[in-house]
Amino acid sequence: MVEITRISLDRVDRVILAELDKNCRIPVSRLAKLARTSRQNVEYRINSLVEKGVITGFNVTLNPHKAGYKIYKLYLQLKDIPEEKKKLLRYLRKSGIVFWMSECHGAWDLILGIYVRSDYDFYELKNHLLSRYGDFITNKDWSILLDIKQYPKMYFTNGKARPTMFAGEVVHNKMEKTDHAILAEMANNARIPLTTLASRVNSTPEEVAERLKRMKELGIIVQYRIGVDLDKLGLRLYKVIINLDKHTKEAEKALDFEVHDLPR
Repeated sequence: MVEITRISLDRVDRVILAELDKNCRIPVSRLAKLARTSRQNVEYRINSLVEKGVITGFNVTLNPHKAGYKIYKLYLQLKDIPEEKKKLLRYLRKSGIVFWMSECHGAWDLILGIYVRSDYDFYELKNHLLSRYGDFITNKDWSILLDIKQYPKMYFTNGKARPTMFAGEVVHNKMEKTDHAILAEMANNARIPLTTLASRVNSTPEEVAERLKRMKELGIIVQYRIGVDLDKLGLRLYKVIINLDKHTKEAEKALDFEVHDLPR
């Protein structure tokens, strides 16, 4: 087991991280009031958390269902051949439809999140993977995501918070070239100032603000969150996959317990 050097967080750090995870575009003045400190200290703390690698990015959570896409998860078990794994990862990064990948230890070695316009597009990717890397893939499974509950990172302050719901019915909301340009810029830095963002997409701050508001109202933009390197905090991420013999509303409710009631 690799020894982890844990970075210590005080109360102000924890409040800042918790609030940034709810909305990483929160104004510094508002964040200073919530953390009960100065604006200068908040700015210093955010920069410090980024430099230390605790904050890995300021991210936009999008709901592809509101832009005409479906979400699939593909689970792969792989042979221990490093060179083949590199080729597979390189292919997936260039595919254009894989938005999320996670290397794992346990039942699955690789989990993929995939955006597609249709079931046919998903099966085309899956079948291409099997035909090209079938000798390297020892087992597979897949699922389609219908409803998603995204919980805030409550381990910073141990506060109680309800999840944000998204996915749902697939809707083909119209998005223009400028909308895509805005999201592309914010994918790498969702905390980018409005004036800078407007300059990069050849628009005005007023128009960009209006477009962001519209995409939020349509449900295309769900949240602005932060990425966190859990290793820096001495934490581990586990993913639990539960299969139900009978997926009824009653069974779903029985599993839908409050997260803050779980043991910490």
